[in-house]
Amino acid sequence: MDTVKNILLVGVGGQGTILASKILSAGLIQAGYDVKMSEIHGMSQRGGSVSTQIRFGQKVYAPIIGKGQADVIVAFEKMEALRWIEYLKKDGRMVINDFEIPSVPILMGAASYPQGILEELQGKVRASVFKASEIASQLGNPKAMNIVLLGALVEAMQIPGEIQWEEIIRSTVKPAFADLNVAAFKAGQEQVRMNA
Repeated sequence: MDTVKNILLVGVGGQGTILASKILSAGLIQAGYDVKMSEIHGMSQRGGSVSTQIRFGQKVYAPIIGKGQADVIVAFEKMEALRWIEYLKKDGRMVINDFEIPSVPILMGAASYPQGILEELQGKVRASVFKASEIASQLGNPKAMNIVLLGALVEAMQIPGEIQWEEIIRSTVKPAFADLNVAAFKAGQEQVRMNA
């Protein structure tokens, strides 16, 4: 693969976007790619927006993704998908967790959560939409939602190269949560296969 690919993971503080990005980066490095990753935390400790940008290819010179350059955007929360859509390429793809986290203005009653987000996004871009949090809950822990989304991303991108995802997940997460996270990854892959 000569061209550089761009992946943007967006969500809200505490959703595990950075852990998912670290596992993804480790897999891409294992496959022999040059990988650059940058994190923007914002007010992540207070439920604010968090984004991670990952670029990979034969040679990557900078970690930043500009508007209209992302091949794939993985949105851990649907309002974040709408917030970042301008970064997606014209022929790009989105993986969206059908999940709402009200922002501070919404919680304070100064605003309301926008309606029709998924319909708007699906009318504009190619998107795989599913309830990753529910899938993770059924597996035993809703916090594994980030790894469900990671599995969906890997399946959606069909990244070439030999990558031992299960081994990477097991070496990254706490041993007590390894089986759960491996199952979450496989469940995410299955969601994209069903939505293909």
